[in-house]
Amino acid sequence: MLAFLIRRLTGSLVVLAIMSLVVFVLIGLMPGDPLDLLIAGNPTLTAADAARLRALYGLDQPLIDRYLAWAGQALTGDFGWSRSFSRPALEILGGALLNTLQLLLPALLLALGLAVPLGLLAAAKPRGLADRIAEILALLSLSVPTFWLALLLIFLFAVELRWLPAGGGGDGTLGGTLAALALPVTTLALGSLGHFLRFMRAAAGEAMTQDWVRTARAKGVPRRRMLWRHVLPAASLPLVTLVGLSVGALFSGALVTEILFRQLGMGRVLYDAIMGNDYNLALVGLLTATAATLAGNLLADLAYARLDPRIKLS
Repeated sequence: MLAFLIRRLTGSLVVLAIMSLVVFVLIGLMPGDPLDLLIAGNPTLTAADAARLRALYGLDQPLIDRYLAWAGQALTGDFGWSRSFSRPALEILGGALLNTLQLLLPALLLALGLAVPLGLLAAAKPRGLADRIAEILALLSLSVPTFWLALLLIFLFAVELRWLPAGGGGDGTLGGTLAALALPVTTLALGSLGHFLRFMRAAAGEAMTQDWVRTARAKGVPRRRMLWRHVLPAASLPLVTLVGLSVGALFSGALVTEILFRQLGMGRVLYDAIMGNDYNLALVGLLTATAATLAGNLLADLAYARLDPRIKLS
């Protein structure tokens, strides 16, 4: 186990180093630089002033030299300042990441809480009521655009019924925060429900055809115990893979939902940073999403060994 973790962590560090170079070069090749907006907003600046500012911030250097300078600072824990917010990039991302976790983590848990039991019931009785409900929900989840679902929920619960706020961060109280998160969490949960439900239904259906499940039935194991103690662990492996791959999206934020519900999460911060040529903030945000994806894959591998004794971490 220890050797496996060391190898995976070492590989993850190598991937992060390569990704930092790739992302830095791609951002550096974008049209303009971080000083363009400053120059455009101050007509009194001359060409000589612009050249002096670029030299001051090192923007006149080759991309590889700028990357090496940034990497040297990053190794000391200094990831640079955000030009848009005039604050350290890590400080901005910390608040945005917290908002994203408050939004997407409950949505992930809600989607899994619906997909797992419904997928098991659908697999236990093919073409039954639960199977038909699961099929309809999966079809609706996969076919309905997220922005349309968000607008529909806003119109119904915020405009017509006036039960919930249309967005924002609430009034600072626990009840206000939960009310403000209700609609965006529901939107994201329903949007991802279809993928989880189809994977769970297919994996559980395949597990139901295995010999050891038929043996458990022949021994008179109760149906509920058979589903939760025997079928679920085997059917969870594909679902664990999907959840592990979704971790990167979790930390990248949900741009459309955050805009519609006025949530300042990772999606909006990354979008504004890229569009505003905020190099440091965009670079650190994308590396955070990469690190989250690698961590999700590692946790998925560890979960494999836990769910299936035949899998060895070697």
